[in-house]
Amino acid sequence: MRLLLVEDDLRIAAPLSEALGEAGYEVTHCADALSGLQEGLSGLYPVMVLDVMLPGLGHEQDGGFELARRLRDAGNEAALVFLTARGEVQDRVSGLDIGADAYLVKPFETPELLATLRATLRKGSVRSALLAFGSGRGLLDTSARTVRWDGAEVAVTGREYALLETLLHGRGRWFTREELLSRVWGLDFGGEARIVDVYVRYLRRKLAPEAIQSERGRGYRAPDDRPSAERPPENRRPGA
Repeated sequence: MRLLLVEDDLRIAAPLSEALGEAGYEVTHCADALSGLQEGLSGLYPVMVLDVMLPGLGHEQDGGFELARRLRDAGNEAALVFLTARGEVQDRVSGLDIGADAYLVKPFETPELLATLRATLRKGSVRSALLAFGSGRGLLDTSARTVRWDGAEVAVTGREYALLETLLHGRGRWFTREELLSRVWGLDFGGEARIVDVYVRYLRRKLAPEAIQSERGRGYRAPDDRPSAERPPENRRPGA
């Protein structure tokens, strides 16, 4: 499961990222609230761990609160867990009122955070494991890691599945080849970025050409064909 960690203290972030990775999470780390917001708005992360005191979005004392507020205002429903050295009741109430699912006070032990994440996810903070796409013709099940098209299951490879899931979590957003290569193949992949084009062709053949859009100079995207009531505000930007 992808997890976004927003923590400005690298002495905490580095070992925490390692521990979360060993626990099975695919961790992306941001060191300030602004980059955390930009990454979080991608829709790629079903769970986020946020420090409260973060630079990048105004007052550093509560940058994490502002980050969470903007994510929720944009319609993001990821599970949110706050980490902070501030344990006053009012701080905890503020975080939970914004839409956080849990609040851990530093110092904490890593097993406590992992247990909190498990409990939060069990509560159903990740709203749905089913992603409909292709005007309802397609269905991606993130729990079973399966893809269906016109009611029939489609055999996809692990890499094809990861590529489609990435596009669907960020549906409506353009991804460059390089970005998809980093997210799906990993930073240490030594091949050509054109491999992304090859796998997009595979998926289009197995599903339909319109399932994935492309545009020169912008890259690839899954069209956002959800009913307007189900979409987050479009093109939301910090400060908007």
